[in-house]
This record gives sequence, C-alpha cells and structure tokens, in this order.
Amino acid sequence: MRDLLVLALLLGGSLYGLRAPWVGAMVWTWVSLASPHVSIAWSLSSLPAGLISAACTLVGLLVTRERQNPMLGASMWLLLVFVLWTTVTLPFSFHFDSSFDLWVRSIKIWVMLFVTVALIDTRKKLDVFVWVCVLSIGFFGFKGGLFTIATGGGYRVWGPGGFIGGNNEFAVAMLMTIPLLRYLQMQMTNKWAQHFMTIWMLATAAAVLGSQSRGALLGIGAMTFFLWTKGKGKFKSLILIVATVFLLLPFMPDTWWDRMATIGTYQEDESAMGRFDAWGMAWQLAKDRFPFGGGFMVSTRDVFAIYAPTAQQNRAAHSIYFQILGEHGWAGLTLFLAIGLTAWFRAGQLIKKLKGQPDQQWAADLVRMCQVSLIGFAAGGAFLSLAYFDMPYNCVAMIALAYAIALKPQMAAHSKTVPGLSESIKGQGPAPG
Repeated sequence: MRDLLVLALLLGGSLYGLRAPWVGAMVWTWVSLASPHVSIAWSLSSLPAGLISAACTLVGLLVTRERQNPMLGASMWLLLVFVLWTTVTLPFSFHFDSSFDLWVRSIKIWVMLFVTVALIDTRKKLDVFVWVCVLSIGFFGFKGGLFTIATGGGYRVWGPGGFIGGNNEFAVAMLMTIPLLRYLQMQMTNKWAQHFMTIWMLATAAAVLGSQSRGALLGIGAMTFFLWTKGKGKFKSLILIVATVFLLLPFMPDTWWDRMATIGTYQEDESAMGRFDAWGMAWQLAKDRFPFGGGFMVSTRDVFAIYAPTAQQNRAAHSIYFQILGEHGWAGLTLFLAIGLTAWFRAGQLIKKLKGQPDQQWAADLVRMCQVSLIGFAAGGAFLSLAYFDMPYNCVAMIALAYAIALKPQMAAHSKTVPGLSESIKGQGPAPG
C-alpha cells in the first residue's frame, strides 16, 4: 500500500507537470532530496523517478506561458558562472570518469533548480517549494527524533541516502530544515498547528543530536547565536533556548557526551587529524594546479601521494570549503563563497525594504530563516564534504524568489511612472544586482 501511494504521487505529479510544470518541479525536488522511491518504497528502487519528473517538467516548461527569467539577482548569476566553471575544470580532472559521474549528478540538480526558479512566480508556489523541502528532510527528521527519544540516544540516526546518507551529512540537512519549519509555523494562525510544528522542530533537533555529529553541534551553536542576537525578545529567546537544551540533552547517553568531548581534544582523534591531512592536500593541490584545481573526486590515493605524502591514508575533504578548493581551485572557491554572501546580503536588503509593510512580512520571515539555514550549512559544512547538496542552493533560490515576488507590486507601480518600463520587465524578475 505504501509503495503504491509513493508510485501514485511520483507518476501522478510528474504527469501533471506536463500541464502545470511547477508541480513537476516540486516532484523533482522531492525525489532529489529524499529519494522516496528508494528510502520509503523499496520495491521502486529501479524506477527512474528523477528522469521521469525532470522530463515531464522540461516538456511543460516549453509549452507554458507561466514562466519567468530565472536570473533573479547576483546570486543566481554567480551560481550560473559557478556551474560553468565546474564544467571548465572537468577536463583537468585527475580521474575523468569518476569526476564526470559526479559532474552529471550535480548538473542535474543545478539545471533543475534554474527550471524551478523559472516556474515559481507567486507566494503560493514559493510556499509549496518550502513545504516540499521541509517534508523531504523533515519526515525523516521527525522519525529520527522519535527514535532517538525512544532509545535514549543509544543509536545513531542515519540519513535516507544520496548526499545525506551518512549521519553527519543528514545532521546538517536536518539542521537546515529547522529554520524553514519555523518559517512555516510563523505563517500559521491555528494554535494546534503551531504546537505541532513546535513538536516537529524539537523532534528534528533531537534527531540532530541523535546523529552524534560533532559538526552539527557546532552548527547548532552558530544558528542559535544568530537567532538570539537578531531576534526580538532576547531574554525570552534565551529562556526558550536553555529550556530546549535541558529538555533534550538528558536523553543522550554517555557515548554521546564522550564523542562531543573530542571536539576539545581533537589532537588525540584520528578522524580529526585525518581531516587536517585532507585539508592540507587540497591546499597544496590548489596552489599547484592554479586556477583549475584537480576536478571532481580528488580524494584518491595517487593524489594524496603527490600532495600529502605523509598522510596515513586518503580521505574525503570533510569540508565544503576545502572540497571546492581542491576540486575547482581558488576561482571555484571564490565563486562558491560569493553565491552565499550575495544571497545573504540580498536577504538583508529585502528585510530593510519591507519594514513597515505587514502584508509582505512573510517574505522577510522567509529570507531571515533562510539566512539561519545558510549559517547552519556554513558552520556544519566546514567539516563535511557536502558542497553539492541541494538544500543550500534551494535556500539561495528561495531568497531570490522572495525578493522578486515581494517587491513585484512596487516594481509594477514604478513601471507605470516610467514610459516603456512596463513592457521591458513583463515576465521578468528584478534586474541582476
């Protein structure tokens, strides 16, 4: 029954995407983030769900009139340049075949993200996009939280597969989902719905702790500090944070406390020292192969033998920053950082522009929570090879879309006062910048 329901949602949503391609884009997002045909309906593991949803969406995109220019601001332009740069670095890969496979996988995500942005032109569609992202990760986060509480944190919580199959990667994905859950809660008026969202956030936070990820713990600290410094009612927020900590931490066993304690004694941790070897290798590689780096998948023995000969073994980069640096060089790292920074400042600009406009505060709420998610990714991702995961790019897209949709009435009003401007912006988002 479960498998039939998943199959109906996948095929029905994809086929409906021929008529309403934005729905097909939502199905693609679900498949890309959660792989429900594998993680939920195991008998459908051979179904090419991604291909079906993407094909229907692209066909629908060609025939629909409800589309816009996806280049909404500097962050989207920088993302396009970054995508092109990874294509430029591909021929310089040490191992072209394995690099090509990861490039294809990443290109699919980025191309479909641009398609999704082109198809989302209303607040309703944008909220559905947020819901799909939240449900894709939050479903497993809710389950993982209940599992953590039921077992007293005695077992680790693992992800559904793909980029977030590991416990550390899944922890960061859940961490990024919590602020989006908070955004959805802020838009609700029903008290019972709000209470359920609180339970959902607490369960997801418990699952993050249950993953026993040290990087995620640092991400929690960074996100909490940002929320406290930027939020209203700092004393109430502090009380809530302390209460949450005292509510969840007692469930964690001695093994969890022992693992978290290694953050302060990293010199004695073989895993931590191995990450330093991987970071040093990426640094030396980027300097030697300026500006292209070594292409995708450089964490192999032969590459380590050249650039980290004293390392005891080859390891993945275990850092989004050193991963990009080693694979795409200094130019790639600059673009990667610029995407996040421009999205961050774009969100800040929108928050300022919407002050005194209560009917558009939903957009300010969304971009503020996206900022929190990006902080979680920036902090937790510092210790994980998660540079090509969908969620941070989805958050960048949400910020760009919220800016375009929330300011659309102002742009329309302004266009009436400037001859010829109305036609020039018709069907377009805001100018790059």
